[in-house]
Amino acid sequence: MSDFIKELNKPQQEAVKATEGPVMVIAGAGSGKTRVLTYRVAYLLSQQVPPFNILALTFTNKAAREMRERIAALVDPARAKGLWMGTFHSIFARILRAESEKINYPANYSIYDTEDSKRVIRNILKEQNLDDKTYAPGFVLSRISNAKNNLISAVDYNEDFEIQTQDNQMRKPKLGLIYSLYQQKLRKASAMDFDDLLFNTNVLLRDFPDVLYKYQKRFRYVLVDEYQDTNFSQYIIVKKLAADNENLCVVGDDAQSIYAFRGANIANILNFKKDYPDYKLFKLEQNYRSTQNIVSAANSVISHNKDQIFKKVWTSNDSGEKIQIIKTATEGEEASWIASRIFEASMNEQLRNDAFAILYRTNAQSRALEESLRKLNIPYRVFGGVSFYQRKEVKDLVAYFRLVINPMDEEAFLRVVNFPARGIGQTTINKLQAAAGETGKPLWEVASDPAKFKVQFNAGTSKKLQEFITLIKSFYGQLYKLNAFELGEKIVNQTGIRKFYFEDESPESINRRDNIEELLSGLKDFVSQTDEDTDEPAFRTLDEFMQDVALLTDQDTKDKPEDKNKVSLMTIHSAKGLEFPYVFIAGVEENLFPSQLSINSRTELEEERRLFYVALTRAMKQATISYAETRFRYGNFNFCEPSRFIDELDPEFLHYLAGPRNQKKQQVPKESFEESRKKYRKLTANEQNKPVLSNAGPTDNNGFGILTAEQLPPETEVQHQRFGTGKVVSLEGKGLNAKATVIFNNFGKKQLLLKYARLKIL
Repeated sequence: MSDFIKELNKPQQEAVKATEGPVMVIAGAGSGKTRVLTYRVAYLLSQQVPPFNILALTFTNKAAREMRERIAALVDPARAKGLWMGTFHSIFARILRAESEKINYPANYSIYDTEDSKRVIRNILKEQNLDDKTYAPGFVLSRISNAKNNLISAVDYNEDFEIQTQDNQMRKPKLGLIYSLYQQKLRKASAMDFDDLLFNTNVLLRDFPDVLYKYQKRFRYVLVDEYQDTNFSQYIIVKKLAADNENLCVVGDDAQSIYAFRGANIANILNFKKDYPDYKLFKLEQNYRSTQNIVSAANSVISHNKDQIFKKVWTSNDSGEKIQIIKTATEGEEASWIASRIFEASMNEQLRNDAFAILYRTNAQSRALEESLRKLNIPYRVFGGVSFYQRKEVKDLVAYFRLVINPMDEEAFLRVVNFPARGIGQTTINKLQAAAGETGKPLWEVASDPAKFKVQFNAGTSKKLQEFITLIKSFYGQLYKLNAFELGEKIVNQTGIRKFYFEDESPESINRRDNIEELLSGLKDFVSQTDEDTDEPAFRTLDEFMQDVALLTDQDTKDKPEDKNKVSLMTIHSAKGLEFPYVFIAGVEENLFPSQLSINSRTELEEERRLFYVALTRAMKQATISYAETRFRYGNFNFCEPSRFIDELDPEFLHYLAGPRNQKKQQVPKESFEESRKKYRKLTANEQNKPVLSNAGPTDNNGFGILTAEQLPPETEVQHQRFGTGKVVSLEGKGLNAKATVIFNNFGKKQLLLKYARLKIL
């Protein structure tokens, strides 16, 4: 036995040494999966297996790089250099270059990334006179990608009756044509996209038996990391390459299969025993990462899944603290509570900021969390994407805000002058910029009166440019007449941003739509804040909001890039493979987590449960789960109920905290999932029975809430949290937009805007 094998526990050693025949290693969270894969390769090398006979496939370049470095430290570094180790795409791109002439590609073919592919699709849409809203490039590319991952060529796509029926039902009958033209253009450019790297490898191995035989003999040992994340195309490649000697080792965890939306097929790992009846199964069940309470709680929730390979993950670590559950009134309160807990813990216990991670189901949730962290000067970084205010759709809308406030803002002008597209092309912009440069005048001034600066356009271009200028001026004229939310919503509607993002139902557009709504929710929260001096809602304008945003952005840029001591914010999908001492899982509510799109299918619901399992098992020392009773989305307050996943956790491992408005350290009684569900349904049913209350806000524990004019006829006695008791004497307007005049016993006559005033009827 090689000496380094002794560093492993017994199950790990057995998995490493079983080098011959098909092997599946089911590795529970935190059980040392990567360690086993690394040591297995090192062990093969120590047994004098030539490195070029070993193929190790990973899903990230980082994983491959780290594995190679560890292997080099265990054995002769020179031997590790000859390994075929890397991602599926990098390894098969290398093979395709060597064999390219067989599939009529030059060896120096180009590889297109997502943006390259979208540009090709946009050109096709223009050439075919197809609407890019109906055939949104992101959606089209996703459709083509899904076809390729299932080994469906453009020819097969167009000849498949079921696929054509689906496209017609979606009112997108030209998808097959676009797919065909897309492949033609890639061929003409001697290019492949990422999906082609796998698709064409399958074609190569299918159509050229000599090539298949060559690589079967070369790769005597095939190892696959994260096997539960493989798609059909990857599955077929692996199966073909390992078919000769079947020295195939796959490592993964079915309980962490969370990428179905990318084409991953959990059946690949669940059915491994059917593909290889004589396989050897090794289970790595000892968790080295988390406390006993975290491991046990995670086991209790994942046990509800039907499709799984049974295992009992355990740990010899300390019991640790129980999983904390916290209920808050609103998403803003949830974010503030999380930020405060991080601040207190880092101060009181001298913890680094990078000990904390906040995980959430959707990117749109980061907005409130980011702002709460910023208010407490807690540095953070957003993983798996960009910061909320750096996302394209948010930057587009914020650029409109900047231009309305300051028309001389040239960068904002250039960003939005033709977004959404209004027929002001690059040639027009180039002429304006040239004139502005020659005269030293602001771009806005030149655009407002091109003739004055001797810039000539045709009638159509002049009209479109002036319509844009007039639109921005109209917004500027309302800057101090409308509050920030009202003007922001008007900008979203009248610029065409809402139409641009809300007509397309692709996952990409839905995500961007959510981010737009989240920014509007931020504006709503901003105008709902009370004046610090009077405790009354203040009239807050868009320029005031942008001053806050500018300060937050400035604070962001002051952080040094090399400073890693920051709180981590990320979606749970981005958190897979990572670990943190302290983890907060935010927004654990029905229709958010699990997603509303997943609750009607057992298969999709089980993936959501696996996602929750992944979130929980990222925590090393402490996990905290939070949910809000209300969330403001799409212009309305929504009542929320706690996620079913909370109720599926064994209560033995849970600790329910008192809410932020009752911050005592006592254990509060657990309210069962069914009780919460009944309360939620009763509450919403009562609200729905009130004729005009559908847009009214919720009441707090003391009965104060946002009421409508229809609920407050003259002579109604009310109570205000600041002014005390009084009587309504008159009303102006309807619903929540009405103003109520109230004579208070101790403060006299006050006029209240109902959409912001919190009252209680006596």
